Amino acid sequence: MPSFILQIILTFIFPLTFVPCTRQGIFMNYKETIDYLYKALPMFSRTGASAIKKDLTNTRILCEKAGDPQNTFKSIHVAGTNGKGSVSHMLAAVLQTAGYTTGLYTSPHLKDFRERIRVNGAMIDEDFVVSFTEKKISLIETIEPSFFEITVVMAFEYFAGKQVDIAVIETGLGGRLDSTNVIIPVLSVITNIGMDHMNILGDSLAQIAFEKAGIIKRGIPVVVGETLPETKPVFESIAKEKKSPLVLAEKEWYADDHKYEKHELAVELVRPSHNEKQTIHLDLTGIYQVKNLITAYTAIGQLKKEGWQIPDTAIQNGLRNVKSLTGLHGRWEIIHRQPLIVLDVGHNEDGIRQITEQLELMSYHNLHIVIGMVKDKEIEKVMQLLPKEASYYFTKAQTPRAMPEDQFATIAAEYGLKGDHFANVNIALQNAIGHSHQDDLLIVCGSVFVVGEVERNLK
Repeated sequence: MPSFILQIILTFIFPLTFVPCTRQGIFMNYKETIDYLYKALPMFSRTGASAIKKDLTNTRILCEKAGDPQNTFKSIHVAGTNGKGSVSHMLAAVLQTAGYTTGLYTSPHLKDFRERIRVNGAMIDEDFVVSFTEKKISLIETIEPSFFEITVVMAFEYFAGKQVDIAVIETGLGGRLDSTNVIIPVLSVITNIGMDHMNILGDSLAQIAFEKAGIIKRGIPVVVGETLPETKPVFESIAKEKKSPLVLAEKEWYADDHKYEKHELAVELVRPSHNEKQTIHLDLTGIYQVKNLITAYTAIGQLKKEGWQIPDTAIQNGLRNVKSLTGLHGRWEIIHRQPLIVLDVGHNEDGIRQITEQLELMSYHNLHIVIGMVKDKEIEKVMQLLPKEASYYFTKAQTPRAMPEDQFATIAAEYGLKGDHFANVNIALQNAIGHSHQDDLLIVCGSVFVVGEVERNLK
C-alpha cells in the first residue's frame, strides 16, 4: 500500500497521530498549524519560566538556517517592564504614516496569534504561518526551540519577504537573553524598569535594568524613557562601555498639561532646552500613556536626527490613530458605555498602580473590578494597591499558569478585597454587568490572558 494512503488511513483511525503524520508531508491548514505550535513547543504564557531558553543558541541556528533574514531590514528594538508594547505601536503608527513599509513584532497576542506579526498594521498571512512551520518541522524536532524562538524567526522571515523599510521589534522578556536580541537595530529603546519576572531577571531594580540594557548595541543610540536612582547608573555604565549615545527622554521632554478631548488624550509636551511646545492628540487615553508618549516622541526625534524623513503631520496623524493603524487593544480600552467597561492588560505592580492612578481621575458611582492573575506574579503586592471599596469578581484565564479563582479570592480577602469568584472571565464580567448601573465603572485587568478572553459582543 502506498505510504501516503497509509498515512491518511492512520489519521482517521488514530486522530492523536495527526501531528506525526503532518511531519511527513500531509498538508496542514492554519488552525492545525497553530495547534501544532501550541502543543509541540514550550510556551511561556502556558508554563512560565520553564519555557525560557536562557541563551540565544536556538534563535541563531534558526536564523542562520533561514539565511539570517534579520540582517536584511532595519529595525528598532524596544524593551522595558511596562509600556514597551504601547511605545512599539506608537512608533510603528508614525513610521507607516510617514510612508515607510513598517513591520511590527509584539507579544503576547490577545485573540489571534497573527496579532504578533504585522506589516503596516495588517496581520501576517495565514498561508505564510503554515508554509513557514511546515518548512521548519524537521529543524524544530532537532533543536527543540521554544514557541517564542520560532515566532521571532517567523517574524524576521516574514518582514524580509515583505521587504519592510523598518521593523519595530518588542522584546518578549528581559533583553540580554531575549530571542529578539540577535538584531542590530538603528535605535534601541528602553521604556522603564519595574519589579516583574524577578524569578528570571533578578530581584533588584539594578539587576533587571542590567538585563533590559542587554539590548544596547555598540555605537547604536539608546533612548531610555524613565530612570530611577538604582537604574540610571546601570544605563550610563553600559552605554559608556558600548560607546552608545544615551538619550534620557525625561530630560528631553515633559508633559506640561493633559486633558481629555472627544475620546482623545491631548498632551502638551514641552522641550525646555529648545523652548519648544507641541500638543499631541493620542487615541490611547490611559493617563499612563503620557510617559509612553514622551518615550516614543523622543525616539522619533532621534530617528529624525539620523536622517529618517518623518514630517510633523505624520507624527500627529500617526499618534492620533495608533489603534486603527496598528491594531493595539487592551490599553485602557473602552468597549462599552453606560456602564463604562474598560479593558486593561495591567498585570504587575507598576501596571496596577497606573490603573489606580487613572481611577483617581475618573468620575463614577460604583466600581466593579473583574480580575485574574497568573501564579508567578507578586499577587500580594498587587492586592495592597487595589481599592477596597470596589466590588470584585475574581476569575482566571484558561491557561495552566492562571491562579485558581477561589485561591485568588482567599488571598484577596486577607487584604480586605471582597467579592465572588468565577471560573470563566466572561461569566465574571456578565455578573459584574448584572450588578452595575449605567453610571458605574467596570474594569477587567490583572492579566493579558484575562483581557484576551473577553467577548466583545456584550449583552
